[in-house]
Amino acid sequence: MLDFLWLVPLLPLAGAFWLGVAGRRMARRTVTLVGVGSAGLSFAAALGVAVAFAGLAETSIPVIKHYFTWLAAGSFRVEAGFYLDQLSLLMILVVTGVGFLIHVYSVGYMAHENGYYRFFAYLNLFMFFMLLLVLAGNYLLLFVGWEGVGLCSYLLIGFYYLRGPAANAGKKAFIVNRIGDFGFTLGLLFLFWQFHSLDYATVFSVASQMDPESAGLSEMGLSTTPLTVITLLLFAGAVGKSAQVPLYVWLPDAMEGPTPVSALIHAATMVAAGVYMVARSHVLFAHAPFSLTVVAVIGCLTAFYAATIALVQTDIKRVLAYSTVSQLGYMFLGLGVGAFAAGIFHLMTHAFFKALLFLAAGSVIHAMNGQQDIHQMGELRRKIPATYWTFLVATLAITGIPGLSGFFSKDEILWQAFTSQSVPFPWLLWLVGLVAALLTSFYMFRLVFLAFHGQARYTPETARKIHESPRVMTTPLVILALLSVVGGWVGFASPLGEPLGLANYLDRFLEPVFSSSTKLLHPELVSHAPTEEIALMGLTVLLALAGLAVAYTFYIRNPELANQLAGTFSQAYRILVNKYYVDELYHAVVIRPLHWLSNRVFWQVVDVGVVDGSVNGTAAWARQFGHWARRMQSGNTRSYGAWVVVGALVILVYFVRGFLVR
Repeated sequence: MLDFLWLVPLLPLAGAFWLGVAGRRMARRTVTLVGVGSAGLSFAAALGVAVAFAGLAETSIPVIKHYFTWLAAGSFRVEAGFYLDQLSLLMILVVTGVGFLIHVYSVGYMAHENGYYRFFAYLNLFMFFMLLLVLAGNYLLLFVGWEGVGLCSYLLIGFYYLRGPAANAGKKAFIVNRIGDFGFTLGLLFLFWQFHSLDYATVFSVASQMDPESAGLSEMGLSTTPLTVITLLLFAGAVGKSAQVPLYVWLPDAMEGPTPVSALIHAATMVAAGVYMVARSHVLFAHAPFSLTVVAVIGCLTAFYAATIALVQTDIKRVLAYSTVSQLGYMFLGLGVGAFAAGIFHLMTHAFFKALLFLAAGSVIHAMNGQQDIHQMGELRRKIPATYWTFLVATLAITGIPGLSGFFSKDEILWQAFTSQSVPFPWLLWLVGLVAALLTSFYMFRLVFLAFHGQARYTPETARKIHESPRVMTTPLVILALLSVVGGWVGFASPLGEPLGLANYLDRFLEPVFSSSTKLLHPELVSHAPTEEIALMGLTVLLALAGLAVAYTFYIRNPELANQLAGTFSQAYRILVNKYYVDELYHAVVIRPLHWLSNRVFWQVVDVGVVDGSVNGTAAWARQFGHWARRMQSGNTRSYGAWVVVGALVILVYFVRGFLVR
């Protein structure tokens, strides 16, 4: 089956092509068969690859497949090929598995929408580019997938292109990502300049032989060593693609797209690309400790910052959007402290419960006839029980309640941050991450209580229309709920797992990928008492329960407390509601000056004054010359004779003057 690895990305591409070319003439049932079928077959192919991969000897990994030479210039060659190891295998299973469930859900959610075939064509194309990104055998092919998911996010976020906010959100996502991608492109150029290759095997082999760069801080406080520069530029691309501070602003606005798009972007594709890229480049980052510190600090800051904004959001999808930004921060925190396997572990569990949260939110919106304001909901648990229970499972998972997937992966990251040897002040990173976990519990249970509990706040007319979603939508919810429960048990924490005979299987599975970097970053094995990790784990759980208790007090037991608190701290509340005025700041500092520069300089001066002035001036001169020349052609013989005489005199004067000079 490994010889047919190319089928995994090719099947969604074939579906996208077929729907794009002939989808307009297809019946909806045929569109569904092609769109969902291609995603399902891709998942089946990924499972077949996983089975074949399990039988390989360790010496045969990674599996490198070269299909043809893509670019050749002198000694420079780029092969179109795939690189399959434990990391890319896990990623294709997550992308195809979660992506397939989202495709199935979309059949019910988009059933009455115009552009049904176009939607599935975009979804298939999105899956193809993400699979190309994670399977790429070199950075240039990864870059194709990287830019492809950016293109598809623009198409899907702006799917309702006749709506102004949706069209603007699509453009915002595209432009903000171009900022990060500019740094990413520079990183690739510097990478080629340093290693004379973009092939993973070559780059990682050479980099692993290099001495780790010290912080190497110059007098300006920046490192000038090659790997540090390269990794910081690559991380700039990850900051844009994975919505980290300061380039996170596109992700909340991406909620203007259809809800299945939000689930796909936030769970299995797009935002996971930056996390995967840093993890794939672990050899480079491990040799640039300053860059790892930057990754950890940015991730930690983003986790806390986005969680504070989510505290006061009222749109059900925007709460989840800021939650995604925060959880991505946790992933980068894990990567930054050298816990690469823990970061990928959280990426996997997050794909399960965040896809479930968005799809369940879509089910709520579907039931409420498009209403997304949680203050206009309440008491929905009795009217849409399947949606409620699955949403509750995902909430328990993301808040870190023991036994569910988020508990295992988030606790692993916090523990690795606390005990890290590769970053300064690891206890501070752990503390900020711990506070972010408390905020996560509060805003998620606030969402549950306002949407599903308490007094109904919708109109009687809306109440009569509320109904549970069809089975084609609820079945993916149930499957994702099961994954949100059991998905974390493959990474059971050692202090709890060893007495029960359980092991951290995911960590062992990914160990061959990250072992060299782990040994480099943690050369000395520091032993910690199991009671220490259990104590920190217990503290995390207590904070999660505290967030639940505070949310229950504010929104169920005494709802007036929330309003009183908002009034008491009105200025802080206003800052959070307005998202720290970052969008307004960008508008004042970046957008307005660029508009002024474009209008007053590039348009009125350069375009009108210089370009149009030159073109129009030349045309005016030619017109005047033509008018004068036309007057010369009067048809009068005596006039022509006079001009002949004048010309002869001019020629005569010229020759006589030349003779006299000699």
